Amino acid sequence: MCDFDLSQALDGSPDCDETGFEDSCFDMTDVQDEFFQLDKGLDMLVSHNRKTLQSVANLLLAVNRMKESLTRCDSELSDEELGSAIMESLVTVTHVTTTSSAGVKRIFQRINSGNLCTLCDCSQKYIIQAPGGSKLQAVTLQGGNGDKKVNFKLSRYITPNVSADEVGAVVLSITNTLHMSCCMKDGKAVLNLEECSKEHLKKISDDGDMDRFLFYKRTTGTSLTTFESVRCRGWVISTSHKAEYQTVEMCQQDAVRRLTHFKIT
Repeated sequence: MCDFDLSQALDGSPDCDETGFEDSCFDMTDVQDEFFQLDKGLDMLVSHNRKTLQSVANLLLAVNRMKESLTRCDSELSDEELGSAIMESLVTVTHVTTTSSAGVKRIFQRINSGNLCTLCDCSQKYIIQAPGGSKLQAVTLQGGNGDKKVNFKLSRYITPNVSADEVGAVVLSITNTLHMSCCMKDGKAVLNLEECSKEHLKKISDDGDMDRFLFYKRTTGTSLTTFESVRCRGWVISTSHKAEYQTVEMCQQDAVRRLTHFKIT
């Protein structure tokens, strides 16, 4: 259960500390609408999720504040004044819903270091390390050049209480300290090779920036695999459709003329 003091809602004090509601436990499934009669001639439509102790208490707090705002007026309120009082009273609950739904923290725990493998796209281009070592390229290798293939180590991670499309996170490492990472820059996901110690990658939280090293690994029925960035959802690792020696980059899942499926060998 959440850490929550019910007396905050029951006393109805306008000076109640609003920061205590920032850690709400709202479940945004099963959303419904209900009418509540606040006073004679005054009804309120509330869209809410399944009732929890804290969500009901937040509603009580909003109603108590609204009543106090209305009773402070000596004369009948105009429509504009009434609307203003309602909005001021409900701003706390609205703020709670927004911050709590975005504040869910997930922990990814490494469970193994995996075996060495190589990645080959659908055009039979293998991923190699570009001269200088700062980027990856995709190229068709002729006989005798197999040693240029990058040997990746896929470390698997698990996290509890996630949806079915968020399982199978991995870190793709080239060495013990050099790993693939992804972050947004100027509205576009950018793929990098970045140094980070193995110890710092044992446990990764998505409320910081370390999830840039994580990718969701998904394999289809044809044994082809995609790698979607955990940090930049909807962006996947890709290669050029035909051109050789082109940089391996991130692209959106529905991008044309990019190859996003790989064979793991």
